[in-house]
Amino acid sequence: MNWKTTIVLGAVALAVFAYLRFFEMKRPSTEEGRRQAQNMVNFDRSKIDGIIVQNGDEKIELRRRDNKWRIETPIKDLADGALVETLLSDLETWQKEGTISAKDIDADKSKLNEYGLNRPKLKLKLMGTDRPPEILFGKDAAMEGRMYVRFDNSKETFLARQSVKKDIDKKAEEFRDRKLTDLTTAQVRRVALKTPAGEMELEKKGDHWDIIKPLRARADDEKVGDLIAQITTARIQQFVADDHGDLRPYGLGEPRGSITLFSQDGKERDKKVEIADSIKVFGQEDKGQMLQIGGVPDKEKDQTYVRFAPRGSVYTLPKKIEEVLNAKPADLRDYHLVRIDTNILDRITIDAPGKGKTVLARKDGNWTIANKNNVPADSGAVRHLIDALQNERVTEFVEDVASNLPKYGLDKPHLQLTFSSFASENTAETKAGEEPFATLAFGKEDGDNVYARLTDEPFVVAVYRGLVNQIPTDPSQWQELSIFKFKPDQIHRLSITSDKELSMERGENNQWHWLKGTGEIDGTNVQLLLNTLSNLRAVRWLGTTKPQDGFEKPQLTLTFTTSTDDKASHKLVIGAAANQGTWCAHVEGREGTFVISNSDLNSLRLPLVAQPSPTQSPAAGARP
Repeated sequence: MNWKTTIVLGAVALAVFAYLRFFEMKRPSTEEGRRQAQNMVNFDRSKIDGIIVQNGDEKIELRRRDNKWRIETPIKDLADGALVETLLSDLETWQKEGTISAKDIDADKSKLNEYGLNRPKLKLKLMGTDRPPEILFGKDAAMEGRMYVRFDNSKETFLARQSVKKDIDKKAEEFRDRKLTDLTTAQVRRVALKTPAGEMELEKKGDHWDIIKPLRARADDEKVGDLIAQITTARIQQFVADDHGDLRPYGLGEPRGSITLFSQDGKERDKKVEIADSIKVFGQEDKGQMLQIGGVPDKEKDQTYVRFAPRGSVYTLPKKIEEVLNAKPADLRDYHLVRIDTNILDRITIDAPGKGKTVLARKDGNWTIANKNNVPADSGAVRHLIDALQNERVTEFVEDVASNLPKYGLDKPHLQLTFSSFASENTAETKAGEEPFATLAFGKEDGDNVYARLTDEPFVVAVYRGLVNQIPTDPSQWQELSIFKFKPDQIHRLSITSDKELSMERGENNQWHWLKGTGEIDGTNVQLLLNTLSNLRAVRWLGTTKPQDGFEKPQLTLTFTTSTDDKASHKLVIGAAANQGTWCAHVEGREGTFVISNSDLNSLRLPLVAQPSPTQSPAAGARP
């Protein structure tokens, strides 16, 4: 045998092996094969695109398009997708529980009549690739919950559960989807509402809703969501008629009102929409899903007639649907004072004419005071301000057109807050620098309220004036509350001056000794003082230092170093009493006055000289 013959035979052997391997892979395993043999039908549900049910004289045809099931015959409407999926699932798990061979059937011609399978009333046909034969349903068997079944191309008869029969033994109406629309609340981007009070339009921009008509204003996201949900969650009570005939008997000749939901911003590209018995392709304009609201049935007073255009039908819905006709712009307005997009917020500018300006800047998740050399700000206080502003609710919409700003003190506001994003360099989307996206101005006070407006909105509103009192206007008031951030053992030298001066130093053996002072040092009190001093926190910042803060004649001054060469020096001065058990304090290197708690002050002025133990009292004398 030459080498060419060897190569040819090897190639043939390899091809045969590959074919056999492929064939084996395609064959079901022994267990899977037994299961499939026991199934009434075997099919791939993804390839099934139609279902035909013949129930006596009524033929019901369902078709799947764009992953949605529709009834095509005898009516045209959306099918109940869950019901269809249940049917397919039941078919997949439908098992043979007994077999009567075709030979036995031929031997006794009356058996098909006996089983109700000679001219069965109920038939099921699946449409699609690799579909099984048509299934014929006969009578119920003597065994509970079982029935006789055969296929159109065979006389062989099987005993099987009645589950599939129960799925299909229905009138066409029972296959209709009682859910009004498959649109979800989250998919809706625009709403058009017509009511006896007028027309209103709402539009979603980003994550928030706005009123577009009859006025431009922010809408309450939750209330708009509730309004839309009344449509997207509505369930049909009665299937009344198609919408091609006279609609006057249903109060739909001239509907009381309508609501139209749009799934995108007014436009969709090449969207197929099935309306009644036709399919229309809308290239650009999305006509939306319109629900018209009509009259009340004579008998079912708890229901209301409606026409739903996308399904081309008249239904009844629960009477609660009429609530959409009561919606007014004032009901849907957002009563929150301001929306602040914290995802793009980088700067907050607080401008109080005559009192100064504060610029707070976000840096690495925290905040600094940008116009004070970026010293750390109290990030918790900044976040509290943002939350307070976003949660503040308008007490009154004073004017929808702010034509007389001086009347409300808003031509020259006494406080203005500007919220900005910030880019350090130019990009394709943004230019370098600060980009304001919202400015909030506060004007005159009126009783418990203060007038306010967002400069990009035409409205004047009133809010509780207590909000303004929560906004510090002095940059020093925004400083972080942590005064010192050391470890107690970092403090090397300590001097305390009150009515006298004491000074001590930490030795090489970590023991303290006097530089100025006498007596035994109380180590416990020294440690307590160091613990408080090294991690001292302010209760709050008062702002710019004033004479009444009492620093000209302080009651306590502490100077300490945090390096062995004593070059890193720090100084804390305690002045006059403030209020509510707090004390004015000032630290060298920081602007302004802050207050500390009474408990911290007590720790800072603990006696450092050990007190002698009280002498033991003489023992009582013996009794005479």
